[in-house]
Amino acid sequence: MLDAKTDSMYKFMDDDAASPAKANGFETNVSQRTLISMENIWKTYQMGVEQLHALRDVSFEVEKGEYLAIIGPSGSGKSTLMNLIGCLDSPTKGDYWINGNLVSEMTDDELARIRNKEIGFVFQTFNLLARATALHNVELPLIYAGMRSAERHEQAKRALESVELADRIGHKPNELSGGQRQRVAIARALVNHPSILLADEPTGALDTKTSYEIMELFERLHEEGNTIILVTHEHDIAARAHRIITIRDGRIENDERTK
Repeated sequence: MLDAKTDSMYKFMDDDAASPAKANGFETNVSQRTLISMENIWKTYQMGVEQLHALRDVSFEVEKGEYLAIIGPSGSGKSTLMNLIGCLDSPTKGDYWINGNLVSEMTDDELARIRNKEIGFVFQTFNLLARATALHNVELPLIYAGMRSAERHEQAKRALESVELADRIGHKPNELSGGQRQRVAIARALVNHPSILLADEPTGALDTKTSYEIMELFERLHEEGNTIILVTHEHDIAARAHRIITIRDGRIENDERTK
């Protein structure tokens, strides 16, 4: 069984349904190379009579093919920002555009489609089905997409080959090392050829050696043209990215290109 959060990432309406942009008929105000545009984003939680501002007037853009790390201490707002980027939550104020689509004007079905087709999620705790093989775990987004069995088997195999796990397709998570489980999770994130690979503390459950191996894999995936957004609190992990946004107290403290 899947938890509700994981389940919500992969559900989406039939392939024959209209795309978000077509369905809503709105026009983009960003360039063709701009994949993400966040404009004056606020996220506010009501805590009794007080308001907690998790994000405060955040604005930035991400172009196709970028390798971005978002870093900040606990409570800085980076996890809130990740949830907004992943369309798992919505801002209190401000506009979020993804691939030319204004998120605030999407229906629940359209948001689910974006999560399944545009964003590949990678998590610290892997979120794999314990009793399923590596192949079946990678197939999960394709099952929700309604892809036929033979086609999804082949696509999932190719994804596992891309993370160097072709010889582990029949293994279950308890038969794999931590690094191998994270590679399965990355293959699952890549299987739909998403616009964005969104990784939340992807090395947090791994030892140092395995963490570096996973980061080398991310670098190779970036070199192959994938857009990667990495959320972390570890400076040495963030330093592997080509651009670093530092979040503190809900605001962007620094935004610098490192490579």
